[in-house]
Amino acid sequence: MKVLLRNPRREVELRGPMSVASLLQRLELNPESVLVIVGDELVPRDARIADDDDVEIRPVISGGAP
Repeated sequence: MKVLLRNPRREVELRGPMSVASLLQRLELNPESVLVIVGDELVPRDARIADDDDVEIRPVISGGAP
C-alpha cells in the first residue's frame, strides 16, 4: 500500500493487508492525533486496509474563535 503522510509530507510503501490500528502502530503515530483516509473515505481504527489501497494520514487540527 502507498501511504502519504502530511506534516511533514512523505510517502511510505508498506505491505498489507492490515488494520488501521496496526498501520498507525507500525508508523509510531498516536491514533488520537491523526485522521486516516483510504481513497476518499475517512476510516476508523478497526478498518482493514488492502495491499493495493492508497492511504493518506493527516494530522488532526483543532481551533476556533476564543
